[in-house]
Order: sequence, then structure tokens, then C-alpha cells
Amino acid sequence: MYQLAPNIDLLFSEAGSSPADRVRAAAAAGFDAVEMWGPTGKDIPALKDALEETGIQLTAQLAEPRMQFMIPPKDHAPFFSGLDAGVEVAQQLGCPRIVVGSGTGFGGRKRQDQLDELIEIFTKGTAHIAGSGITLVLEPVNIRVDHPGALLDRTAEAVYVAKGVNSPNFGVLYDLYHSTVEGEDVAAELANAGDLIKYVQIADAPGRGEPGSGSIDWPARFEDLRNSGYTGPIGLEYYPTIDSAKSVRRIQELVAGR
Repeated sequence: MYQLAPNIDLLFSEAGSSPADRVRAAAAAGFDAVEMWGPTGKDIPALKDALEETGIQLTAQLAEPRMQFMIPPKDHAPFFSGLDAGVEVAQQLGCPRIVVGSGTGFGGRKRQDQLDELIEIFTKGTAHIAGSGITLVLEPVNIRVDHPGALLDRTAEAVYVAKGVNSPNFGVLYDLYHSTVEGEDVAAELANAGDLIKYVQIADAPGRGEPGSGSIDWPARFEDLRNSGYTGPIGLEYYPTIDSAKSVRRIQELVAGR
């Protein structure tokens, strides 16, 4: 049984624009966890109250600002100051993970050198927040549809970076939607990543809608996840094509084995 965490920036918009109200709507739909994008623009005290009131766990939030690590002139200082602010919010909200990305690749430099620089940056980042209780998870994203130009578009390369950082507080976010769009073999990627997978997100493909709106074989993919040994939460990061409460039912049934 996987813990499912709807993304409150995408789901339960029927409850209004308030993240706190969306948390309450997720709880009413039977969830005990949610995830979100960045904290900017959110009423953090109200969100904290809603999480505590409902007993819902916030599983992940995004690092801010979104960084372009490889594009000159390179200034990584905002990344580290952003981590400080992000960790403060995460600790207030009881969130154990902050999601980081690679930014855009720089065409004038060897790819391997850029991957190695990511190792250096995230090694420093992990040390920077040491003792906070927060894990950084690195997300590779597809460049075919959603993130053209992104440096990190392959799961195996995110695994390479995570192995280089070599910290229990750093790992890979495996997004099954991005992986599928890139044409990866899900079972093979999960097997290669092993216990470096510290968070999972899902959406159907094509379209990035709710499970059942695209062509992914969900029973098979959940079998891949189970076979990989992953037991953590799964973020529902999709754009619902129908009412949010209806859109989550199929995935709730799959997780429950129905």
C-alpha cells in the first residue's frame, strides 16, 4: 500500500485557491498526505494550521528560486540562500523533502563536465543543510514535451549525480511521467537506481493527466515499483481532466489492489 500525495497546486482547485482549503479537500477525499510546488505566495501559517488540523503529511516541496546552474555568468549564491529559506518553511510544515532540478544545459560545454559540476553543487548544498532533517531529491525531467533544454533528462544521469553526492540526505525523484515521455524502460531504470530513489511522482502519458487518461499500463508500472523495493510516498503531480475527487479514484483503487 503506497501513501498517495496529491499536489495541491494542481488538484482540488474546486475548493478554491487557498492551499489550506485544498489540504482540507484532500483530507475529505481520503488522503493523509499532499505535496506542493514552492512555498512562494502561500500563506504558510494557514497551511500549517490546515496540515495540523487534518493530520495530513506534506511529503515534498520545490526548492526556490529555480536555478540555471550552468548558464554564465554563474552565481550559485541564490541557491544556498533559497535552501535556507526552504528548510525553514519545510521544518514549519513538517516536510521531509525539498525537490531540486538541474536547470538548463549549456551547449558550449561538455555534458559530463556539467554533470560533475552538479555533483559539486549538490554536495555543497547537502552539507549546507546538514542536521536539518531535510532530504534533497533531484528530479530529471523530459525535454521532449515539458522542459526543452533541461540538462538532466535521463534517470541514469540523476543516479550518477546522486552516487557522486553520496549522502543519505540526497537522492533521486523518479517521475514516471517524465521517464515514460523520454521512452525509458521503467523497470530497468528503477533497478539501476535502487535505494537512491527517495521519492516518486506520477501522471499519465501522453497529456500529463490523471491515471487512466493516457496510455500507461498502471498495474504493470505499480508492479515495477513494488519489485524495485520502493515503499515511500507517491506524489500525484498531474493536471486533472475531470473533477479532482473523481480523478483520484482510479489510482486509489490501484494502490488498494482493486
